[in-house]
Parts: sequence; C-alpha cells; structure tokens
Amino acid sequence: MRNTLTASGLVSAHTAVQDPPGTVSLPEAVLDHLGSQLQAAYDALASVQLPQRLLDLVARLDGAWAVRSEQGEPFRKGLTAALPGLRAFALSLAADEARADDLVQETVLKAWAAQDRFAPGTNLMAWLCTILRNQFYTECRKRKREVEDADGSMAAQLIAPPAQEHGSDLRTLWAHMAKLPALQREALLLVAAQGLTYEAAAKLTGAEVGTVKSRVSRARAFLAGSLGTTNRRLTA
Repeated sequence: MRNTLTASGLVSAHTAVQDPPGTVSLPEAVLDHLGSQLQAAYDALASVQLPQRLLDLVARLDGAWAVRSEQGEPFRKGLTAALPGLRAFALSLAADEARADDLVQETVLKAWAAQDRFAPGTNLMAWLCTILRNQFYTECRKRKREVEDADGSMAAQLIAPPAQEHGSDLRTLWAHMAKLPALQREALLLVAAQGLTYEAAAKLTGAEVGTVKSRVSRARAFLAGSLGTTNRRLTA
C-alpha cells in the first residue's frame, strides 16, 4: 500500500508504482489525522474577512462586468468565490500581509484582463494560483530577495491566525508550517489544502511530478514528527 495525497485530502491507495526518491511512508491513520488538521488550518486562514481594498476592487469589477456580455458571468462568480482561497495561498508565499494583498489585487486585475484566455470547465483556482505565483517570483527576482525564509520567523508572523479567532492547535500547526522550506510549504498547501492533483501542482509550479510528490511527502513527514502524530495512537 502506498500513501498518497489526492484532491480530497490525505488518503492511501493500493498501487504497484514505486514512490519517487525522497518520499516518506506514513501510517494511514496519521495521514488522515494530518490531512484533517491541514484542511482545518487552511480553511481558518481562508475564512478571515477580505481587506476592504479587495472588496472595493471586486465592486469596481462588478460594475465593469455589468456592461459586458452575460458570457462573463460564470467567470466573475468563480473569480469572486476564489478570492478567500487565493488570498490564503498568497499569505503562504509572501512575507507580509500587505504584500499578499498586493499579489491578490494584481492577480485579479490580470485575470480579469485575460479572462478570454481561460478555458471554461478547467480549474479556475489553479489558473489564478499560477498567475499569482508567477507574479510573486517575478517580484522576488526583481527585488533580489531570498524566496525561502530559513528560520520561518517572518512566515510565522504572517500565517499564524489571530489567537482570539482560532484555537491553539491551529496556531501550533501554522507555526510548524512556517518552518518548512517555502517550496515544500507551497506544494503541501496546493495539494492538501487547495485540492490540486500532483500533476496539476507540478504544472503550476513548473516542477516534475516526482519532485512535487517528494516535497509534499517531506513536508508531511516533518509536520507529523513536529506535531507528535507519529507517536500517538490514532484510529483511521
């Protein structure tokens, strides 16, 4: 049996295919428990109310869409619905909240301008995340900034939800998430929280499927060890 991540979360599957180098096998009960924690933590981050400037941007775009053909209505609704998750993804990448909001705003504007290039019926969130991720790394190159935060201190300040809004368990999870290398954290969130397949995440990040699997596996193993789930008696 090989433990894998699917769009619905952390599961195990019977397969004869060998895991790529760098993957770590964990018990099914640990995967289920960790998957539930990751989903809850990401949902908590996505549930934070959008800043006013993003809400104002959506309102302005709504006005612009009102004069367009009704063909753009599904895209508008999909884009609006994707904003909380898109902001959560931006927060997982950026080093401060203001920068994350800038990324979301730039992504929304670019997506709106390029909506004719989006293929209806395909994964809108993956398309939006691709735009946002490209913008993020373009800015990193321009600023000559280090993409990965070695000790996780800046990311910890960013992605830990406010104590008064979320439980200590979620804050603990985010604190450990912040210690992951940026590429591992990104891969884990794309697959385990955003629900992308390994193949979709690989296409989005420009990495090989095996590389994405390895990043997710290593991140998953680190979190399981940090949270002590590998030493607990868990039931599936």
